[in-house]
Amino acid sequence: MPSSVIRKYYYKPELQILTIIYMSGAVYNYLDVPQVIFDDFRAAFSKGYLNKKIKPFFKYEKVSDI
Repeated sequence: MPSSVIRKYYYKPELQILTIIYMSGAVYNYLDVPQVIFDDFRAAFSKGYLNKKIKPFFKYEKVSDI
């Protein structure tokens, strides 16, 4: 389902890094995200999954603003 907040996302399984590119242009890496969490995020009907299951539990770093 398209998101009004997330433009794109990528996952690097070997590093367990989920990269989110927001509509605002901000880019964040969420660290140590297991494959199963990414799979659930990708399959979620609502990308609100990010706010409920990823942001509160995984460290993140702001990479840049586009």
